[in-house]
Amino acid sequence: MPPVTLYVATSNPGKLRDFAHAAANFPGIEILPLPNIAAIPAPAEDADTFLGNALIKARAYAQLASGEIVLADDSGISVPALDGAPGVRSARYADDEAFPGPGTTDERNLDCLLNRMAGQNDRRAAYECVLAAVRDGEVLATGTGRVEGQLLDQRQGEGGFGYDPIFLLPTLHLTMAEVDMQTRLSMSHRGRALVDLLGTLNPTP
Repeated sequence: MPPVTLYVATSNPGKLRDFAHAAANFPGIEILPLPNIAAIPAPAEDADTFLGNALIKARAYAQLASGEIVLADDSGISVPALDGAPGVRSARYADDEAFPGPGTTDERNLDCLLNRMAGQNDRRAAYECVLAAVRDGEVLATGTGRVEGQLLDQRQGEGGFGYDPIFLLPTLHLTMAEVDMQTRLSMSHRGRALVDLLGTLNPTP
């Protein structure tokens, strides 16, 4: 693959770190945040699938970067016992469920999921991510990544963000919030989605 810059439609340092780590295995690929993205109005993420929302965002932001390849992702946690919820609404789960309580959005979302999982025997869960690469309105490639786990009934660990403190990795007997950074990066669903996307991306105009 010739040298190419991919502009990611996010200012989230955790996401950028995951993508940059995965891209390190692809010489010539540079991952940069889309310039001034914090000042750009976000498009409505109203699709009912991760792919749908990733495409909405990638197409919208690519309009502001003529000639450049823009990546956008949608990701979340899916729980079979809750019919796949929170899914695409993972970042807004507590608000959707009118779940009361103080704390940050991440803390409220996590508390809401713990509440909804009370008494559930099936504790399976998966982190999922779908990435889309768009240039000038054309979808160049998509990629998917997934990490299987189980939900605990209480927090363990201080690292990570989002649902990481209750997302147990069964093979390691640790939550995503307990593993070291190198292990976390190697198991990132976002990183896996980028590797999948780069395997089919053809950046040639």
